[in-house]
Amino acid sequence: MVQDKDGDSRGEVHRNWIGGQWVKGPEVIANINPSNVAEVVGWYAKADQAAAQAAIDAAAGAFAAWAGTSPQLRADVLDRVGTELLARREALGTLLSREEGKTLGEGIGEVTRAGQIFKFFAGEALRNEGDLLDSIRPGVRVEVTREPVGVIGVITPWNFPIAIPAWKIAPALAFGNCVVFKPAELVPGSAWALTEILSRSGLPEGVFNLVMGAGSVVGEAIVASPRVDAVSFTGSVERGRALAQSVVARGGKVQLEMGGKNAQVIVDDADLPRAVEITAQSAFFSTGQRCTAASRIIVTQGIYERFVGALVERVAALRVDDALKPNTDIGPVVDMRQLQQDLDYLDIAQREGARLVIGGQRLRREAEGFYLAPALVVDSAPQMRVNKEEIFGPVASVIRVADYEEALAVTNDTVFGLTAGIATTSLRLAEHFKRHAQAGMVMVNVPTAGVDYHVPFGGRKGSSFGPREQGRYAREFYTTVKTSYVAA
Repeated sequence: MVQDKDGDSRGEVHRNWIGGQWVKGPEVIANINPSNVAEVVGWYAKADQAAAQAAIDAAAGAFAAWAGTSPQLRADVLDRVGTELLARREALGTLLSREEGKTLGEGIGEVTRAGQIFKFFAGEALRNEGDLLDSIRPGVRVEVTREPVGVIGVITPWNFPIAIPAWKIAPALAFGNCVVFKPAELVPGSAWALTEILSRSGLPEGVFNLVMGAGSVVGEAIVASPRVDAVSFTGSVERGRALAQSVVARGGKVQLEMGGKNAQVIVDDADLPRAVEITAQSAFFSTGQRCTAASRIIVTQGIYERFVGALVERVAALRVDDALKPNTDIGPVVDMRQLQQDLDYLDIAQREGARLVIGGQRLRREAEGFYLAPALVVDSAPQMRVNKEEIFGPVASVIRVADYEEALAVTNDTVFGLTAGIATTSLRLAEHFKRHAQAGMVMVNVPTAGVDYHVPFGGRKGSSFGPREQGRYAREFYTTVKTSYVAA
């Protein structure tokens, strides 16, 4: 592995990758372990606007040649990346868990998924299909083909620091685009590790570029540049909407994955133990820091008391500790800012009349970290802020409803529409919920969080904008359609 050093008192400083070179930055980012805030996971060079522009220029300069390469070459590159990710999943998963705070098993699982994504899109590089049609005019045929878009700006969040980059970068490269990648400033380690693998994969100079740094500097440079043809963004609603306005105003293509306020419905006929486990996983695993997490638990009257009692017992059994410890169920919150946000929302919920039945206190462990006991709030109403706004932590609220019809209405009473789940043994209710839940993804008797890499990912309403991510549907964003007429 390449080891780049700036030679200062910090030791190794991991640099940006621009135009096929490791490039220093004017400042350095300290990557802090949320399980142990005294530990610096690593030091990472912070790019400035000039570096971002250099990366954009390098990508634009490399595009024509890369777009014209053989799909077999692109497939081979992506397959090599996927193979190395899978071979190194334990080490890279450990790095991921140290910098983001999800448990070691989840960290290894995320790296595994990233490897699978690269291998899937290695195959897609060879399956960029089109259509051949007869024209309505005699002697003329119509060819419909797909071509790469150009330079893709990839801006990713901190909660899945290698999987989300993978499902944006892999299809971009597979279809012949060049990439300028800005990861979340909070978790540069996994992004740099992925970049280091890509740097040795056989990509020509400039095809892939990494610029680490602040969104207000690096992200803005990517969004504003007329040489960036499309931007794929995952992050907050506020930032996503502003980004879309800027990119669309200059004629660029945009893909947004933003917030969620996902519902998990439990109806009277649900299998109780199964419903409890589904809900615990949906709401609290990965510390609840998933856009697909179920933070609104909607329970019908007949099962309400039994379900809440059983869920409280399940939450009480969850072990919160260092992400790397083998028996940890839930790691720390990612940083102090997120921890304070979680605590603030719990205070708001109680001031609005809800009742905290378990958790919600900051925990002390062997090392100082951002630990929060998973919190369950009951007696909440749909209009409360805790049920309207995305919290993004191990905090869930329970809403009591009379029946399935009210449960569905409450499920859809949100500006978001990413995912929705139902626990039921009724085929009729399952089919009705699938059809009428206003979400991009619907889960029946499985957790809301967890989507396979070969199927489309995305939501409705305020959760998503633009074409779907992942699977074969990814080609809709990363390619542009051309229609050609040919006379015999």
